[in-house]
Amino acid sequence: MNHWSEWGAQLGAALPSAKALGYWLAAGWSALIIVQTLYVIMQRRSPVATLGWIIALNLLPVVGLIGYRIFGPMRVRRQQLKRERGIAALSSHKERLALREEHPHPPLWAVQHSRLIEQACGIPMSSARTVTLLRDGVATLASMLQAVAAARKHIHLEYYIFEPDQVGTPLRDALIAKLKDGAQVRLLVDAMGSPKMAGRFGRTFLKEYLALGGEFAVFHPTRLAALRPVLNLRTHRKILICDGVVGFTGGINITETENEALRADAYRDTHLRLDGAAVRWLQLVFLEDWAYAHSNGKAAGPAHLKLAADLIVQTEPGPTAVQIVASGPDTNGEAIHRAVIDALHSARHRVWITTPYFVPTEGALYALTAAALRGVDVKLLVPRRSDSRLVTAAAQSYFEELQAAGVKVFEYQARMLHSKTLLIDDQYGQVGTANFDHRSFRLNFEVAVALFDAGINAQLAADFEHDLRHSSVVARQSRLPWPERFMQAVARLFSPIL
Repeated sequence: MNHWSEWGAQLGAALPSAKALGYWLAAGWSALIIVQTLYVIMQRRSPVATLGWIIALNLLPVVGLIGYRIFGPMRVRRQQLKRERGIAALSSHKERLALREEHPHPPLWAVQHSRLIEQACGIPMSSARTVTLLRDGVATLASMLQAVAAARKHIHLEYYIFEPDQVGTPLRDALIAKLKDGAQVRLLVDAMGSPKMAGRFGRTFLKEYLALGGEFAVFHPTRLAALRPVLNLRTHRKILICDGVVGFTGGINITETENEALRADAYRDTHLRLDGAAVRWLQLVFLEDWAYAHSNGKAAGPAHLKLAADLIVQTEPGPTAVQIVASGPDTNGEAIHRAVIDALHSARHRVWITTPYFVPTEGALYALTAAALRGVDVKLLVPRRSDSRLVTAAAQSYFEELQAAGVKVFEYQARMLHSKTLLIDDQYGQVGTANFDHRSFRLNFEVAVALFDAGINAQLAADFEHDLRHSSVVARQSRLPWPERFMQAVARLFSPIL
């Protein structure tokens, strides 16, 4: 026997038999199935989504594991600034007493709805001196630049999308001017929504800003090695705060895609400006996000706690009752989701919803159709085409069920519709960053403003009616060709992760 034959014989003897190898592979596969199944179950998500992930992980272990790492639901532990929340809550109690003087007999539904929000996210009813509804990007950017120019002490920004373009550049320059005046400026962007800002280009774009002492942080960098899903756990919030008394939030990001002066196909969107006491709760939402991102997920240190204590500004109550609603995957509260469902159940006359992405949870879908079945005027306004064909198809898969219950579905034709508004009867509205979908309700960090004011809601109603004039009623889905209906049904299977 030659040298190679001897070596081959020795190697063959050293290797386990095919039968033994099969046993080891089967044992390893079984162990992997058990570990993955237990891990997904312990996330305590909806049974349908949990079963879907278990099937995907066990039938396609490699592909499923990669998919779960990118899309999978997970909890994240973050520290609340409890002492600062307590200080802010004491002032909110004074505001509620002042509001009671102007409105001595608030309706029971409003009291209960406000309590639900407070129990879900820890933020009580508050007030504002003025609430300004801003339509589209030009008006919003102008109002923001005006507020930044008037700021004296500090400016805080948190954005899902912040682009270094013809909108981001003038805002950056305005921030640089305030740094030269001695103001403190902090900018927080999401890594997924703002990849240019989160990378090297962002540091170049912010070179002068950083040199002057401007602070910058990235929320959840999208490193595959990080112990979190890549596409979930994003901050989808859009927040600007000036001196703790002027605040902005809503659907509009910092990008020329949402500025109609720069693009004819700019998104149709809605934003909100608040002046007054309620802004301190937006401030607290920002500061908790900042402490978490700035400390790379570790507990907030003394510097962050002192920062929060110094910046929670106390102001006099205003005449308009509002409540900040904050939600995210760091809690089981699902405050925005619960607030939407509770508001739908309370509706007696009308429910008007505008959303760019309609992929409802089962509870939200039932509440919406129940309102229509009891005779409420339910109108749903969505874009004819969103910026995701899969999401558009998934949304369309619900239309037949909605129409059968009496919901009137409209598609906005003019351009991409990006507003996120809810109008209930004449007395309640909601404007914020959350879409009517699983991702906003359960997977991302979102913020909204609940509006208990007939005047503001009349403006929301007028905006909705204006948008309807550029929309068309959706035809009965049962009349669509079978292939199109099949595609919608397949897209619907992905609802829990869209």
